[in-house]
Parts: sequence; structure tokens; C-alpha cells
Amino acid sequence: MADTFNTLTMTLADGDVTIKLRPDLAPNHVERIATLANQGFYDGVVFHRVIPGFMAQGGDPTGTGMHGSDLPDLKQEFNREPHVRGVCSMARTNNPDSANSQFFICFDDARFLDNQYTVWGEVISGMELIDALPKGEPPREPGKIVKMRAA
Repeated sequence: MADTFNTLTMTLADGDVTIKLRPDLAPNHVERIATLANQGFYDGVVFHRVIPGFMAQGGDPTGTGMHGSDLPDLKQEFNREPHVRGVCSMARTNNPDSANSQFFICFDDARFLDNQYTVWGEVISGMELIDALPKGEPPREPGKIVKMRAA
């Protein structure tokens, strides 16, 4: 697959988060995130699970953490990229091939996730906005993606 998309801009209430896409690590996951983003799928979607010192998870259009897009689930693309601060990775069920639209962004090192979840990008600016998301499972007033687009 050609490296069509280089970055993802996630607009939150307080500003933009820029994510460097990594098709070299997970081409199918990058394509999925970019496709859904450019279709407006993530616009208005909340971060339904935000755990201090661990990660912020979003990408479920119902905000419950139980759903994804209407597209088929993806086969895992586990890679050697470490789960460290700013890394973007796909959420899934216990089935390794169940990633769909939900993703998470690591607040801190979460190396115990390495080689078990598909890393597809890394925050290159705006991480302070991710740090400031309301915490909880789910947060009382969850942070919301205003708009997300790949370019």
C-alpha cells in the first residue's frame, strides 16, 4: 500500500493533536483509521475510558466501549514498536483479530502491551491536550473528538 497519509489531526475542544501515522508498522490499521477519519466517523466521538498514568481510549460511536464501525474487524498487525508515552494503538477484545475503530493513546510507558496490540501512530504535538482529558471509566463529562482528518 502506498504511504498516502502521513498525519492525522484530531481536533479537541482546546486545540489540535497531531499524530504521525505509521503505515510502515501497520498499513491496514493506518488505512482504517484514515478512512474512518476522512468519512467523519470520529467526529463527536468521546474518550470513554481515560485511566491516569495508563491511556485514553476512544473510537466507539456509542461511547460505551462495546462497538465499532460497520467495517469488518482487522487482522492484527502486531509490531516491535514499544507502547510508550504518545503511542497510538488499536483497542480490541480478547481476540487478537478484533480491532475495528477503537484506539488508545498511551499517557506513560505501557510496555506490557508490546506485541499484543497494534501500534499505528504517535502523537507528535498536542500531547498536553490528551493529558488534560477528563478521567474515568467512563468520565462523568468525557472529552470529545470535535473533528479528525488524515492528510
